[in-house]
Amino acid sequence: MSRPLRIEYPDAFYHVTARGNERKDIYRDERDRERFLAYLETAVVRYKAVIHVYCLMNNHYHLLLSTPSGNLSQIVRHINGAYTVYFNKRHHRFGHLFQGRYKAIIVDAEEYAGELSRYIHLNPVRAGLVNQPEKYPWSSYLQYIGEKKAAQWLTTDWLLGYFGKASGEAQRGYRAFVEAKLGAAEENPLKEAQASTILGRPDFINGIKKKYLGGRKRDRDVPAVAALKKESLETIADRVWLEFQDSPEHSRKAVIYLSHRFSGLSLKEIGRKFSIRESAVSQASRRFEKTLSEKKRIRDKVEKVREALNLCHVQR
Repeated sequence: MSRPLRIEYPDAFYHVTARGNERKDIYRDERDRERFLAYLETAVVRYKAVIHVYCLMNNHYHLLLSTPSGNLSQIVRHINGAYTVYFNKRHHRFGHLFQGRYKAIIVDAEEYAGELSRYIHLNPVRAGLVNQPEKYPWSSYLQYIGEKKAAQWLTTDWLLGYFGKASGEAQRGYRAFVEAKLGAAEENPLKEAQASTILGRPDFINGIKKKYLGGRKRDRDVPAVAALKKESLETIADRVWLEFQDSPEHSRKAVIYLSHRFSGLSLKEIGRKFSIRESAVSQASRRFEKTLSEKKRIRDKVEKVREALNLCHVQR
């Protein structure tokens, strides 16, 4: 069974969701929902989680949180584990409550936190549970617009700071921001996440890949690693030809080499692009590697392409 990729570091920002096993409800009444919120509070107190946004639906939940201690797994394990024990005991059941592993997407907060918070707070409206987000009591929305006192464990100031300096101004600004999408076609910013793992601007994504995936081998049990390490052959080729304008005789060889060593593309995919056999791809890559060891000028050009594209070595 494939595993999700977990990248954890101090002050990382995540969108987290978990769904009920077989899509069954994970809350049966208000008492269940109140207990789940209590576990969010203990995650803040014990594990230093910073919870910015939440929404408890019937068979799943959404969280927008950050991790000053870089301990996402510990935080979610506490929330899901403690709640499962409580739920099973109270409702006289056994086994898994949640379906598989939780999903966590690393978020470029400066760029996407606002859009994600709006998407989360409008979840009950899209599901047809209410026609206005403020009518749904089991999200953080009422606390964001000032119609309910914010829980001590919920952090609203950071996000509201984008909508005004004074609290009233910020709350009104945030409400207008959310309501602007009422009745509009669904816009799910999570669909833009690369490999269902990282959501952000290109420089943010490349920085994460370079820092946390640079030395990581491809793992068929963690498909997101291979997906994130992939770089399109066209992108590599465009950059190579730009760098090798004064030595075009090496450009094709450089593209094959870089695609083989750093793109994550299969030999079959590369061979199809160049109309050569898979074995010829490996042979051409090895020959060019020898050229690099002998010619510093060519080696420097290849390194410039690697640095420009943040290409990470792929183990084969």
